[in-house]
Amino acid sequence: MPANPSELTIARFIKAPPALVWKAWSTPEHLAKWWIPAPIECKVVKLDLHPGGAFETRMREDGGDFQPHVDGCFLEIVPEAKLVFTTVMTGGWKPAEPWLALTAIITFEAEGSGTRYASRVLHKDAADARKHEEMGFEEGWGTAIGQLAAFVQQLA
Repeated sequence: MPANPSELTIARFIKAPPALVWKAWSTPEHLAKWWIPAPIECKVVKLDLHPGGAFETRMREDGGDFQPHVDGCFLEIVPEAKLVFTTVMTGGWKPAEPWLALTAIITFEAEGSGTRYASRVLHKDAADARKHEEMGFEEGWGTAIGQLAAFVQQLA
């Protein structure tokens, strides 16, 4: 856990340039392929990449009904470099009361011939960060990043 007990972080090197990693993040049909650890299926409902834009995904297991996953709002977008979203608002800056309040800061930094992909996840307090960690933050987000890395290799 980082020095700030209300934050969780994870980073990985991806063997693809930031432009390709960004494409996998910014294209709905691409995001749906890696955003949630398999075998859970992801459906991208909204991916409005601008400040105030909606970010909504759904998930389902074993062919059941799609359930809520992320219903948030983008706060900052810097193509091929950074995106920030929160779950405390939905599209159009509408306040929300999520099951887990967080703000995720995701960066794409060129490193050699690849990308240093990092996620810094802010929570309202240390208790929420611990809850997220206990839910499997490292495994879940790590698996998704691994799926992202494998997916961008197919795009190359």
